[in-house]
Amino acid sequence: MRLRKSDLKGQRGRRLMNSGTGNWRKLYPAVASRYTTAHGFRYHYLDQTMSSSAPVVLCVHGNPTWSFFYRAVVNRFTATHRIVAVDHLGCGLSEKPPRNRFTYSLANHRDNLIQLVDELDLRNVTLLAHDWGGAIGLATAIARVDRMSGIVLMNTAAFPPPYVPWRIGVLRTPWLGPAAIRGLNAFAAPALRMAMDRQQLDRVVADGLIYPYRSWADRVGVDGFVRDIPLTRRHPTFAVLEQLEQDLCRLNHLPRKLIWGMKDWCFREECLDRFRQHWPDASVTKLANVGHYVIEDDPEATLNEIAEFLYREQA
Repeated sequence: MRLRKSDLKGQRGRRLMNSGTGNWRKLYPAVASRYTTAHGFRYHYLDQTMSSSAPVVLCVHGNPTWSFFYRAVVNRFTATHRIVAVDHLGCGLSEKPPRNRFTYSLANHRDNLIQLVDELDLRNVTLLAHDWGGAIGLATAIARVDRMSGIVLMNTAAFPPPYVPWRIGVLRTPWLGPAAIRGLNAFAAPALRMAMDRQQLDRVVADGLIYPYRSWADRVGVDGFVRDIPLTRRHPTFAVLEQLEQDLCRLNHLPRKLIWGMKDWCFREECLDRFRQHWPDASVTKLANVGHYVIEDDPEATLNEIAEFLYREQA
């Protein structure tokens, strides 16, 4: 399990950064790093800092985004923090193994992230997570609680789903769901519109968000996340989420902040209320007229809330 770094100067790196449409690459930090997971696959992440001793912000994305989602965090906070933004296997610039070679499950995504934290020896870590990244990141934080210094969550969950929106439920239909997600791009592409409420995505930003998911093979991880939503107790991820919810109390000693887009049809206010039942002392910011892609829909307000949290001891 050796750590491998790359600055994308190789043939494969040039192909990744120079193909596709639009000018999104100008918005995305060019320096990339990779390590090899325990399963033998290439796991991509950004690691940006001005000082090796800086406190860490660990940015964990959901479905169907990738580390590009956190580009503004990199740009704003690199001067004072070490920003590590990951791409889960099957997502972003990480390898996208077929389902017969890798099981796209919450437990495996968690284990890959734990391995990265250990490989990089990350300490004094603030978790910044969204969507599925909340469950993956929080499970990692609980496993490595001695390395954590804070938690910031945006529209996510860490418990079995209290409901499943019909738009997602229909994509769980056998045969039809995978054909729609992987063949018609019926998850990642509609999200560019449906995950926003306050404004429309800029075309260049939309190109960047959708870039890693251009073909049937590219969308294996997107489909994997949808398949991993536990609709019944028989699903193996149900027990993982149930245990995660029980373990949230192990993070009670950490400062915690919840930033919520109130027009999100997926992670609705019920999810925020569920977190507040466990963490009644957590700081909460509700952003009206903001959809699921919180940091895209209102970047100024979201970044200001993150800054207030990160610099709270200096205030």
